[in-house]
Order: sequence, then structure tokens, then C-alpha cells
Amino acid sequence: MRSFLNINALQKSDVLNLVQRALALKSGVRPIKKDLTVANLFFENSTRTNSSFQMAENHLGLQRIIIDPQNSSMSKGESLTDTLKTLKAIGVDLVVVRHSMTNWYDQILTDSRHDMPQLVNAGDGSGQHPSQSLLDLVTIYEQFGHLENLKIRIIGDLAHSRVARSNAEILKKFGAQVSFSGPAQWQTTGFEQFGDFVAMDSDWDKLDVVMFLRVQHERITKTENQNFSAKKYHEQFGLNQSRYDHLKSDAIIMHPAPVNRDVEIADDLVEAPKSRIFEQMTNGVFARMAILEYTMEDHNATD
Repeated sequence: MRSFLNINALQKSDVLNLVQRALALKSGVRPIKKDLTVANLFFENSTRTNSSFQMAENHLGLQRIIIDPQNSSMSKGESLTDTLKTLKAIGVDLVVVRHSMTNWYDQILTDSRHDMPQLVNAGDGSGQHPSQSLLDLVTIYEQFGHLENLKIRIIGDLAHSRVARSNAEILKKFGAQVSFSGPAQWQTTGFEQFGDFVAMDSDWDKLDVVMFLRVQHERITKTENQNFSAKKYHEQFGLNQSRYDHLKSDAIIMHPAPVNRDVEIADDLVEAPKSRIFEQMTNGVFARMAILEYTMEDHNATD
């Protein structure tokens, strides 16, 4: 078995295989079922990621044990490492973890004193969100049949978004032409290696994919929240009808959700024909099925 922690640590061929496997599962190809046990540890609130991992686990026939981190020994001070060792000791094969700490898995991977279950990263702080990146690749690949040379703009709260960080790197690796827009105070260092920061409406009619990011009020400072104007943000960096109408006919709109309606995207455009936001959620189940299959590849199938 093997872990799935950072999509950008994988070979391009492995990522492409995961994309194609997810689309094959979506088309009705039979999943590979395993007689294994999984636990989901979500230290941050989640609807889409948590529920789609559960659905993926159901489709794969995995046995799931329910653990609420807030009501476990972790609330008494037990470390994440010791919790994972405990789960491995009682027979859990695979653990899906979402944590507010960036790179929560680094210390765990260096601790070789005890066996660990295989790990899937469901999001780490402002670091990586590899399963979201995979489902985004699936959604783009499903639309265009390739990733190379697509013009993709990522817009919004870049400084606090793990989705932006994961996607920018993997899209660049696959040859997409990535650019960024958003408030100046959220244009953090590190993104310039993947693309240019540009004016919001620059080359708008040439874009293939426009990816909006959620304004992460829970991560920005109290002062930023107090000074934030939803109306002003929407005017400067949101998707309104005029911007929508000026997109190419085959361009698509994406957002990791939850969407702040009338902030990042106008309410009546969230489900517009060019929007793939809810299709991303559908694809998330199949992408996560592919991820779980990948982590369990060395085990014999039970069906």
C-alpha cells in the first residue's frame, strides 16, 4: 500500500492514470473492491470532501469506523502520530486526514518506530489539497480531453488557498498556461514560478478555464474581515454577467466550493451553462475512488 499526500510528488504518468481511472469509473467501469478498513479524521469542518470520501469508500466496499476527533483522546492531548499508531494497532488499514496544520504529515513520515496506516491527505492548512486538485484535473480533462496549453486563470484568495497552491503547480507541470488575479494583499510569494499575476480582465476572452477561489474568512485576519466589502470584492474580482458573456463559448467556470454567492460568483451564475461547480462535486467521488484504489493497489481484490 502507499499514501496519497501531495499530488505534485507523483509522476505525471501516475496523475494521468488517476484522471483516466476516475473518468472510467464515472463511465461505469467496475471498481476494485477491497476487504480493508478505513477511518476518516476531519479536524476541520467539511461537507464536500468528507461526504465524497465516504461515498467513495462505500462504492469500494471498505469497512469504515467512525471517529470524531473532537470527542477522541486527541481532545485530551494525544498527538496525531499516536492516534494513527493506535488505529494501525487495532487493524485500521487506511486513514483519511484533514488538518489545519500545513504539512501535518511531515513529522509522521519521519517516525519509523511503529507501523502506520496508509494516509490520504484531505487537506492540510494552507498547504495542499491533492484530492481537490485531482477532481479539478478530471473536470478539465473531461471538458477538453487534454491539459497542455490550456489558458487557466485562478482568481481570489491565493494567500490562504491550498487549492490554488496544489492546482497551480500540477497544471504548470502538465503544460497549462496559468495566470493569477486577486486582491494585492493576497498575492503571496511562490506563485510566480507557475504563472503571472495579471489584471482581472486581461485576455479574458482567451481563457479556457476560470477558477474562482473562496474568500477564506476563517483564515484572514480580523482587520481584513472588518474591512472586507462583499460588494466591492464582487465588482473587482467576481464573476458577473458581463464577464460571463465575454468568455469563450467552450470556456468553463470552476470553484472548489462552498461558494460565497454574490461574492466570488453572482448567485444566478453558479449554475449557469458554463459552470462546472456541481459537476466538480460529482467528479470528486470518482476521483477519490481512484485515489483510494491507488493507495490499496498492492492488496488482492476480494471480488
